[in-house]
Amino acid sequence: MRVEYIGDATLYLGDCLEIMPTLGRVDAVITDPPYGINHDGQKESDGKHGGRKAYEFLGWDTQRPTKEVFRMILSIAKEAIIWGGNYFADCLPATSRWLVWDKGQRIKQSDGELAWTSLDGALRIKTLNRVSIMLDGAMHPTQKPVALMEWCLGFLPNAKIILDPFMGSGTTGVACANLGRKFIGIEIEEKYFDIACKRIETAYSQPRLFDDLEDDKSKPIEQELGLEEGV
Repeated sequence: MRVEYIGDATLYLGDCLEIMPTLGRVDAVITDPPYGINHDGQKESDGKHGGRKAYEFLGWDTQRPTKEVFRMILSIAKEAIIWGGNYFADCLPATSRWLVWDKGQRIKQSDGELAWTSLDGALRIKTLNRVSIMLDGAMHPTQKPVALMEWCLGFLPNAKIILDPFMGSGTTGVACANLGRKFIGIEIEEKYFDIACKRIETAYSQPRLFDDLEDDKSKPIEQELGLEEGV
């Protein structure tokens, strides 16, 4: 097992099922596990919507995580936001607060993605064009935008330590660095672990002159408006 310490981030190269039991409790999990739909690579293509970057097929999306992984996540975290929750309906309890990423385009690929949450309240939607991933620097075939993960953090205002057991290219860690949260990341693929380390190191090297603005940007809209949640 390899461990890297970058700013307030602790990053593990290894299997989350082996590492999570050693961590103790965390405030929240924000993660995007493999869905088990063989989408871990793709061929390069051109298109009017920006085309697609080529990614090597490594085989990590051939199977979804076991039920034991989800049981462990829910046992060590006070709260959880799990992207692709619709693929894990038999592993997670019922919830009223789903988060929806509306990708802002109506093309051949999916219009959006769903996140299961342990939170109380009603469904919430974030519209964010998938082109934002390219602006972040696309490094992973299922990479989420940094702004999307910052939005997720806005639903967890009291969570100081965030765990992502399927770190991928480190987007959750970048969002945590931007918003001043401590981060623990676990990634089993060394290629993406190295990418995550570099991205998170870059995020910590950037001057954070507008922390207040970043915090405001991450707040759910009902919090910004002073409205009660869940109705």
